[in-house]
Amino acid sequence: MKSKALIQRTLARGDVDQAITHYLDQDAEAAALGFVDALESAYAHISKHPATGSPRYAHELGIPDLRSWPLSKYPYLVFYVEQPEHIDVWRVLHMKRDIPAWMIDGTGEK
Repeated sequence: MKSKALIQRTLARGDVDQAITHYLDQDAEAAALGFVDALESAYAHISKHPATGSPRYAHELGIPDLRSWPLSKYPYLVFYVEQPEHIDVWRVLHMKRDIPAWMIDGTGEK
């Protein structure tokens, strides 16, 4: 199967930067590097097999094509929508957040 390009939305890039900053602020450089590796692995999987992501939040949020894929060994989910020519990465969120609220307005507040 041919891989599709991944395009990160601004919020997704911010989520990734925030996660890396969190690990670095905790003096956990190895964890930050591991997070980046896990994210790259998740992106590689999603680009080749976009339909394998979970549609769990699609109905709750009213976004029929929304899927999520977990990072290996890290408590984060990549939220994305498959487009005809690419994968649109919307968010990369920690699993303990109020995911519906963060997906709707990006602040976690309702």
